[in-house]
Amino acid sequence: MHKPCAVIPVFNHELAVPNVVKALRAAGLPCVLVDDASSQACAQVLQALAREDGVHLIRLQTNQGKGGAVMAGFQEAAQRGYSHALQVDADGQHDLSDIGRFLELSRQHPKALICGYPQYDQSVPKGRLYARYLTHVWVWINTLSLQIRDSMCGFRVYPLGPVLRLIDTVRLGRRMDFDTEILVRLAWRHQPMHWLPTKVHYPEDGLSHFRLFHDNALISKMHTKLFFGMLVRAPVLLWRKVRP
Repeated sequence: MHKPCAVIPVFNHELAVPNVVKALRAAGLPCVLVDDASSQACAQVLQALAREDGVHLIRLQTNQGKGGAVMAGFQEAAQRGYSHALQVDADGQHDLSDIGRFLELSRQHPKALICGYPQYDQSVPKGRLYARYLTHVWVWINTLSLQIRDSMCGFRVYPLGPVLRLIDTVRLGRRMDFDTEILVRLAWRHQPMHWLPTKVHYPEDGLSHFRLFHDNALISKMHTKLFFGMLVRAPVLLWRKVRP
């Protein structure tokens, strides 16, 4: 079965999210909006969007962070009978003209995770761009593989079955550490992944919730935890590379 929807975590993106929802609905995708304890102004915008056909809204009473909101959206999507979820940021940085390409590849490979490989323009903050390279190296170490080309782009089509099984058995990072950790842990479970290049643009008036010190500390802690997890799994990971 291939019945996809979009999952959009939202925290005070009331200016950008209506256009994101419009593009997704124009592509024929139902939307699950996750209000991560946004302001009243944003909550009102989301409530108005939820009155449209094919738009579902859940509201978290306390802020869970991006990862917590995405996982809540996955669970809601599965309860509504969807088999796959396209994760999309609410701030408008993703190129939604690529929706069709991602969904078509997901239809061809329904058991695979379809991941965006970002193609940045000049709008990308240089500090965040350079920091990504350090994360790439740690991800390659922690998977003993170059399989994961980029672990931080949140434009992906997830098969919900294996993702929910992971969420039910492992405590994943709930904030900006989520996107990377879930890919590494799925790679440990031998999850098939396919990659598609996609343009990423940072709007000049975009609202970023990345906290320089706090989120970098969380990401560093995550890499350390995954490193020791890799050491335990190293024999299995290496065996996969040498077996015929």
